[in-house]
Amino acid sequence: MTLILIYKALHLFFMVAWFAGIFYLPRLFVYHAETKSSDCAETFKIMERRLLYFVTPFALLTLVFGVLLIVAYGKAWFIASGWLHIKLLLVLLLYAYHGWCFKLLADFRHDRNRHSARFYRIFNELPVLILLAIILLATLKPLLHLTRF
Repeated sequence: MTLILIYKALHLFFMVAWFAGIFYLPRLFVYHAETKSSDCAETFKIMERRLLYFVTPFALLTLVFGVLLIVAYGKAWFIASGWLHIKLLLVLLLYAYHGWCFKLLADFRHDRNRHSARFYRIFNELPVLILLAIILLATLKPLLHLTRF
């Protein structure tokens, strides 16, 4: 049980660190899309690249410790945990979002951004909503009757 608690703590720590970056990066995209100054645009390119590459290891470590948790709890728990299957689908969406950030970063880097600041403001809200759903699933699972454990 101690190992499970360590995995859980590290999973949560790396998830929080990952989300700090995932929440801030689209805000940089908003400012970048709004700027008319080429000097500012170049600064945003550097900030965006550094931030995304800084938080990517946190995303990977979140995954590693999440998988370790599933393995530690065992196959029977995984099969019986309906809430977890829904959570994993949402997590896949988050990794797709993270990947999309790399595409958007490349568009900005090559000066071919086609999205407005408004698009990035909406884009910025997507991980917030997914995170809320994941937290609700993980904390309210007994009330949702999506698990037997």
